[in-house]
Formats: sequence, C-alpha cells, structure tokens
Amino acid sequence: MTSTPVRPASPPVQGAAPPHRTDPDPGGADPAPAAASTGMARARGALRRTPGQLRLVLVLCVLATLVVGLLGFQAGRVQSSALEAASADSAQLVGVQEVRNALVAADATATGSFLVGGLEPTEQRARYDDLVDTAAAGLAELSGSNAADSELLGQVASDLTVYTGLVERARANNRQGFPVGAAYLDQASTILREQMLPALDEVVVDDADRVAADFSGVRNALWVLAGALVALAVLVVCQMWLARRTHRVLNVGLAVATGLILVVGVAGTIMLSSASSRAHDVRDGPYAATLAASQAYSLGNDAKSMEAFTLIKRGSGQSYEDAFVEATADAAERLDTAQSDGVLDDTTATALDDWVAQHAEIRALDDGGDWDAAVELATSTGEDSPNAAFAAFSDAARADIEAGAAQTRDDLASAGTTSAVAGWLLLAAGLVAALLAWRGVTARLEEYR
Repeated sequence: MTSTPVRPASPPVQGAAPPHRTDPDPGGADPAPAAASTGMARARGALRRTPGQLRLVLVLCVLATLVVGLLGFQAGRVQSSALEAASADSAQLVGVQEVRNALVAADATATGSFLVGGLEPTEQRARYDDLVDTAAAGLAELSGSNAADSELLGQVASDLTVYTGLVERARANNRQGFPVGAAYLDQASTILREQMLPALDEVVVDDADRVAADFSGVRNALWVLAGALVALAVLVVCQMWLARRTHRVLNVGLAVATGLILVVGVAGTIMLSSASSRAHDVRDGPYAATLAASQAYSLGNDAKSMEAFTLIKRGSGQSYEDAFVEATADAAERLDTAQSDGVLDDTTATALDDWVAQHAEIRALDDGGDWDAAVELATSTGEDSPNAAFAAFSDAARADIEAGAAQTRDDLASAGTTSAVAGWLLLAAGLVAALLAWRGVTARLEEYR
C-alpha cells in the first residue's frame, strides 16, 4: 500500500498581511455625526438663500399670529369660567343666607306668637308655616346644587324636623295654658341656635371662600395685549425685510394680518379688561350690598326672638336683652358700612333704628314693673307699633337683598358673555391672520420656483 506524499504548509512570510482580512471603516469613525454635520450645513446653506429665508419668515409670521389667537382664547375661556363659577357660588351663598334668614324669621314669629297666649293669631301662624316651608325647600334645592354643601345642609334639614316638632309641642301646651310650653320653645330655639345656625354659618363661610377665589381668578388681560404687541413686532419686522429683499413696498397678506391683529388684539384686550373690571365692581357693589342686607336681616330677626324671650322669661331674661343689643348693634354697623361704601342707601338702616327705638319703650315698661303693658305693646299690630316698625325694616332689607342678588347675577352673566366673545374673537383673528400671512409670504416664495 502506497501513500501520496503531502507537501508541508509554508510558514507565513514575516510582515505579510493575513489573508481575507476586511476592514470596512479603517478610520473607525461613526457616520452619524458626519451626517448631522452635513444636514446642518445644508440648513445653513438654505438659509443663506432667499427661498430658505422666506420659509423662515413664513413660519415666524404664522406662529406669531396663532399664538395671539390661542392666548386670547385661553384668556377668555379662563375668565368666562371664573365668572360663571362666581355667579353660581354667589347664588349658592345668597341661597344659604336666605335659608338662614327664613329659619331665624320663623323662630322670631313663633316666639312672638307665644307671647299672645292661648290660640295664636292666624296671620302669624301662616307666616311661620310659609317661612318653614321656604327653608325646607331651600335646603333641598341647595343640597342638590352643590355637593360640597350637601352634608351640612342635610344635617340642618334633619334638625329642622326636630325643631318644628318642639315648636308644635310648645304651641299645644301654650294653648292649654301649661307652663311647660315655654320649656319646649326654649329647647327648640336652642337647637336652632346651637346646631342649625352654626352649620349654616359654616356653609356660608365655605361658600364665601369659593366666591372670593372665583373673583380672584378674574384677572386683567394685559398680558394678552403684550402677546399681540410681540406678534405685531414680528409681522412688522418681517414686512420690512420683505420690502428690502423683494423691492415691494407692501405685502398685502402681511399688511392685512398686521392690521387685523392690531385692531382685534386691542379690542379683545379692552373687552377682557372691561369684564374683569365689571367683576370687581360687582364684588364691591351689589354682591357686598346683598351680603350686608342679608346679614342685617338675619341679625334683626335674631334680635326679634330675643325681644320675645326677654318677656317670656319674666324678669330673668337679661341675657336675652344683652343678645338683642349685640345683634342690633352688629346689624346697624353692617348697614352703616355698606352705606358709607355707597352700596346701600339709608332706608334699611333708618328702619332698623326706628324699630330699636320702639323696643326701648317695651323695655322701659317691663323694667318699670308693668309686664302686661310691655307684652301688649310687643304684640300689638297697629301702624305705629314696634311690630309695624320691624315689618318696615324687614321689607326694606328684603328689597335690598332681592335687588342686590338680581344685579349680581345679571352683571356677572353679562361679564362672562363678554369674556367668552372676546376669547372666540381673538382666536378667529389669530387663525385668519395666520392664513393671510401664509398667503402673503407664499406668493413671494412662488416667484423662486
């Protein structure tokens, strides 16, 4: 058996390159930066030429006008929303005050009727029932209109059922001449003043805080004017550049866009500023007047209850008289402040003073030992009686409350409409100006194609 000889492999030549070696990137450089550098160079090159510069002008003009439109629309939307919230929250606040006033007035009517003894006057009984029904309906409506107030208002509604039950017991015993009737009436009044009214006062404070926050959200719109001025500067500079480069004095599209931004920007700013100013006027005017009259009315009815309790207690009611003095002094101070601020006239304050002066006659009779005469004067219904004076005060306060609430609602609604219209007007102007600027610059750009 023979074998075929095999020649041994030759050793590699010293210094020779290995076979089949490949090196696609001998320098080891990353191509990405090079590509980016090339793109930037191309962009710089394009901007050195007129078509590239025209495209840049086109982008600047369109963006400037769109920003004005969007800023104006956002300002109008925010302002309109704040005014709408202020209107709703102020209505809620006034409504809660109305419920409080109805409850205090009902309590004053019940205690006043108790002084008559026996079967109470039909007119006063009807007034009490109407006030209780008004309070109950108001609690149900207000609980559903604002979830933040529903828990406390529901608690008051539950306490109202207990209160009216105690008043009915007091009436039943009073008709039969049982002294325990005064205890039931005192217990009912305690529930009203220690549970129901504090809960309503807490709701009033919460609502007042929300209203204050709403009014704070209605800010001046001068920053919209600032944005419009910046856009105008961009448009004017671009037109000046176009005039030098194209040797045309006027670019119609840019000129009309500039005029549109100028006119609508100024008009929109004036409208937004006017709405903001009107909102602050409402806050310091009819809204403040409504709160002052409502609080004075509530304090007056509270004092009316104290007047009756002072007589019911027969010689041991000094604490109720002290409460009467404190409540009427607080009411007078609120009305005087509103009058000095120019938001209320002196009608309600004068009526309150007249009633307080006649109350002094009741106290003079009682303190002089003539309790029967004091009760007779306190329960009389003649034209010159204390009850007639109190009715005049109540009517004047109610008129102030209704007028202030209506004006607050109408003025805020009008201001909100103005803000919304200004926002849409600025948005439309921005869009139209952007289209005009695009057409104006595009016409010059087409000349280079």
